[in-house]
Amino acid sequence: MKVLNLQCAHQHGFEGWFASEDDFRQQLERGLLSCPVCGEPSVQKLPSAPRLNLGHAREPQARPATAAAAPASVDMAAAPAMQGLMLRALRELMHKTEDVGERFADEARAMHQGEVEQRAIRGRTTPEVALELIEEGIDVLPLPALPSIKETLQ
Repeated sequence: MKVLNLQCAHQHGFEGWFASEDDFRQQLERGLLSCPVCGEPSVQKLPSAPRLNLGHAREPQARPATAAAAPASVDMAAAPAMQGLMLRALRELMHKTEDVGERFADEARAMHQGEVEQRAIRGRTTPEVALELIEEGIDVLPLPALPSIKETLQ
């Protein structure tokens, strides 16, 4: 089994698991690969370094006192893990909510006014209507529209 680091044309990084290098190439040529974040079919393999398990870890070095006062920086190495967490959270949200499509605003208002039973819904509306809902006291959370969010990563 080969685990490859892949990246789409929009710079989203993700892993792909393949039986062999040939399997990766064949899937790429047949258009079977796409980014799990945005659905982009243009995918490339990134260089990767082998992981060496040396049997023990070095002791962490103490941070200088001046480093504690420095502002925190973004850990770019953690970005793929955060991206994966976001995907899992969005997939769970998709699984646990009802898609009411273009009826989102009407359904949200009906629940808010007690006309229908409360339930977890998702759907589509314009930014203007979403602001109207918020002004009416209805909680709205905008989410990205990701085409492949329901699919598995395989």
